[in-house]
Amino acid sequence: MSILEVKNLKKNFGSLEVLKGIDFSLEKGEALAMIGASGSGKTTLLRCLNFLERPTHGQIIVNNKVIFDADDNKSLGDAQIRKNRLHFGMVFQSFNLFPQYTALRNCTLARELMAKERPDFKENKKKIMDEITAEGEALLESVGLKEKMNYYPHQLSGGQQQRVAIARALMLQPDILCFDEPTSALDPELTGEVLKVIRGLADRHTTMVIVTHEMKFARDVSDKVLFLDQGTIAEYGTPEQVFEHPKEERTRQFLERYFED
Repeated sequence: MSILEVKNLKKNFGSLEVLKGIDFSLEKGEALAMIGASGSGKTTLLRCLNFLERPTHGQIIVNNKVIFDADDNKSLGDAQIRKNRLHFGMVFQSFNLFPQYTALRNCTLARELMAKERPDFKENKKKIMDEITAEGEALLESVGLKEKMNYYPHQLSGGQQQRVAIARALMLQPDILCFDEPTSALDPELTGEVLKVIRGLADRHTTMVIVTHEMKFARDVSDKVLFLDQGTIAEYGTPEQVFEHPKEERTRQFLERYFED
């Protein structure tokens, strides 16, 4: 059963059509790598899934429930958008951590704010906050940052900051974890530590959508690969199909740039 279905998704910015009818599905526990040249629409597609952009046309379905339908767009208020966004955890290429908070507080802040809306919050405040803190500590430990929980972002390397961002996204227990070129802002020596964390998530069958320029990583880690070209899906299939036996000449040309050595 598909955890995510995207149907005929289009996105225009004025007269510019960036996404031209995107259709794909993702099974629970699968990792989907999204590849393509800069400007092909990868980040726009990811932002549409996260409701950071509103699609011009099409549907987004999570767990068999339509969470976005462009034809019924007007009924989607801010509160519903915030609720729908919780289906997706987002890890940005530029980390986007709060500089005034520690690594641990960056992880727990959103959950703390959500907890305050619980009817039993006042009565059980200490227990609830202790549970959130413990969960944040466990997630930071799982990404190798046990000793850095009380450090501020400026005290952390880029790779460490990105691992905090991954832990923060996991704190909200999303159905689907999304990565927008998570290593593009990192030096090569720091890239490996972030890819290792993502590889570990894939091994634990975390459902993920990963926009990446790391072709070897995409080939090794993903269950499905989607090649976007000028706002359309040029190629879609298993890593073996896309990387070893691409059907489209455009795909072959794109991949040759990465694997010519």
